[in-house]
Amino acid sequence: MEKRKETDRTPYRVVTEGGRGELVEKKSRFIATVRPVTTEEEAQSFVEEMKKKYWDARHNCYAFVIGGGAGTARCSDDGEPSGTAGRPMLEVLQGEGLRNVAVVVTRYFGGILLGTGGLARAYSGAVKEGLRACRIGTMRFGTRLLIGTDYADAGKLQYLMGQRGIAAESVDYTDRVEMRVLICQDMLEAFRREVTESTGGRAVLTELEQLFYVAEDKN
Repeated sequence: MEKRKETDRTPYRVVTEGGRGELVEKKSRFIATVRPVTTEEEAQSFVEEMKKKYWDARHNCYAFVIGGGAGTARCSDDGEPSGTAGRPMLEVLQGEGLRNVAVVVTRYFGGILLGTGGLARAYSGAVKEGLRACRIGTMRFGTRLLIGTDYADAGKLQYLMGQRGIAAESVDYTDRVEMRVLICQDMLEAFRREVTESTGGRAVLTELEQLFYVAEDKN
């Protein structure tokens, strides 16, 4: 979860857990390593790490996007013909709407030239394979709520939350039931009304904080 002051509250996708994918094209091996990053320095450090790991490879091309909105985008062909590696890789990340992510595609040359079109397809295809091995989520702006209710209404609230796909962060059972939930901002007022209506106004909703948080995408 992320506490930030940003005027742009548009949701965007992020990699919550990196991964590795691979494809082989005309005996050339393309290994894509994807990692979540939050700064350009972190992304460059990741690139250097991959270059050291795959020091014997012909090329270690990369692309990364940092920050919401326009953000910062960088890419490199690392010796491949201009526009055949880094740019196609970056276009995959941007096409998926991803931010705060870096990918390095390592190429072991197989002895057969692929041509510019073949290279672009191989590098973009490798990134797609890498992303398939990742966990993806959506960064949203929302509110953390504390909901207090009696035991008789707890089931109604759990049903309502299930219908809206809202999971409780925690539930405390004392003389009452208290639930902490995260809800995206555009659902807040409708959810508040539904809670009030379903419990006859008995449930008490308290806004604890507003924040950016990651909601895991469902496959």
